[in-house]
Amino acid sequence: MLFNKFKVLLSGLLFLAPVSVLAGEKSVGAVAAGHPLAAEAGMSVLKNGGNAFDAAVAVASTLNVVEPMMSGIGGYGSILIFDAKHKQIRYLNGSGKFPKKTNSDFMRPPVEGYKNNRLGAKSVSTPGNVNSWYELHRSYGTVPWEKLFTSAIQHAEQGYQLSSYSAQLIADNYDNFSDYARSFYGQGGKPLQPGNTLRQVDLGASLRVIAQEGPKAFYEGEIARRIDQEMKDSGGFLSLEDLRSDKAEWWAPSEITYKGYNVSTMGVPGNGFTSLFIMGVMEQFNFGQIDYGSPSYFHTLAEAQKKSVAVRLTHSGMPETQLAIRNEILTADNFRQVKKSIDLERSSEFTLEPGSEHENTTHFVIADRWGNVVSATQTLGNGFGSKIMVEGTGIWLNNSMAFSTFEPKGNPMDPVAGKYKLSSNSPMIIMREGRPWAALGTPGGHTIPQNAAQVAINAIDRGMTMQEAIDAPKVAYIEDKDEMRVESSMPEEVVRALKTKGHRLATGAIGNAMGIRFHYGQDGISYDVGVDQRRDWHTAISNF
Repeated sequence: MLFNKFKVLLSGLLFLAPVSVLAGEKSVGAVAAGHPLAAEAGMSVLKNGGNAFDAAVAVASTLNVVEPMMSGIGGYGSILIFDAKHKQIRYLNGSGKFPKKTNSDFMRPPVEGYKNNRLGAKSVSTPGNVNSWYELHRSYGTVPWEKLFTSAIQHAEQGYQLSSYSAQLIADNYDNFSDYARSFYGQGGKPLQPGNTLRQVDLGASLRVIAQEGPKAFYEGEIARRIDQEMKDSGGFLSLEDLRSDKAEWWAPSEITYKGYNVSTMGVPGNGFTSLFIMGVMEQFNFGQIDYGSPSYFHTLAEAQKKSVAVRLTHSGMPETQLAIRNEILTADNFRQVKKSIDLERSSEFTLEPGSEHENTTHFVIADRWGNVVSATQTLGNGFGSKIMVEGTGIWLNNSMAFSTFEPKGNPMDPVAGKYKLSSNSPMIIMREGRPWAALGTPGGHTIPQNAAQVAINAIDRGMTMQEAIDAPKVAYIEDKDEMRVESSMPEEVVRALKTKGHRLATGAIGNAMGIRFHYGQDGISYDVGVDQRRDWHTAISNF
């Protein structure tokens, strides 16, 4: 019997209740998501005969409503799937491209206000989520498209109670909201408080149109025209032409073999491959069961993470670099060379130009009774993205360019007009003996690959349950501050040792991971579901 905790919000209070999968019980699947209402939406689809791909649309659209600061139809993302029928892992890129009018010179000195341009209207890039949801459904869905938005529309129009976490994020950003946005997120001239009801009627109307008309409503219809006008009024690069040109694309995943497990994550275009790089480097070291979690282990991990950041900044995952990543970066020979470059006694210096680190993203994992799996990371960039809500739509627009590297001009991570956005999302599926062994992922900006790699290593090498693998203390290299972030739960002897070895340390939480382990028996599949608790109560699992 497997036990997990299912968190639900009832009358503004938090209740914890065990949810179990019993041996012999007919299971319809499992959902791990960033909000209980989203998890509930996904489980409802599964219980009514839908598959994991149907449930993914319901979960993603509901997260848009109940986590409006994290992701949504004005955002972008990456979806990794396992198609049980064809026994195939595929990567769906919904990150879109930089607008055709993009000019990154506005984001460098001597332009006045160049730092603000990196975060505001000029940082908005082509939203890819709606097209990726539709492509996922077109390829694998079984439930009618319009039925998958029922939960999202209901919670947008009727409202839901804010958690303390969500209310705090609203308060932190409220001064940067337009009067239009404040009409939803404020009351009496002040931001909504924990327990208040957030109603987003315009967002509900937008979701209703998308449910009825499909993605054309967003990319070509009235919503697209409103986005185009908003960008013209605010000086953004995004245009109607960019929206009409957007499409979600299937690409091959990146993959390695790690200690007998086949580990896959998003391929190019994107930088999620660096999670596999970290795992490949760590495999070269002789850590036994007793050594995992030791000062030596975390020092070596920290050094591998720094190397992974250097790889991302110098070998960015563009389509034209796909062969180089596969044949030069993710190889045993390269991993052995990197091992030789790591000093086991001293922290190395990192000198490359840094980027940005943010955690306002969401991840969800879904499994169904047929063995299909979806592992998806979606985001607006920063919290509430660019802080631009399109008038009349309730839609927040992303600020994806904030995650670029602008100096020096022309570096591999500089935003270039018409080229792919390169997110660091690392949705992960781990296979063992030809079937899914685990699926996981996390938010966290450029720390995403570092976190995903640690959760995978914890589960594989340390034999942890998914919850234990997520809960275990972690480290991550924060490039814009040139320091290692260490979680407060890290043992003091590890912290002291890292300082002695020369690491510059800061304390803070890392990510908000979600994951599912799969157990196969004569009576079917059972699930070991893990959800991060680093964001207050703002996580939820559901499995039946």
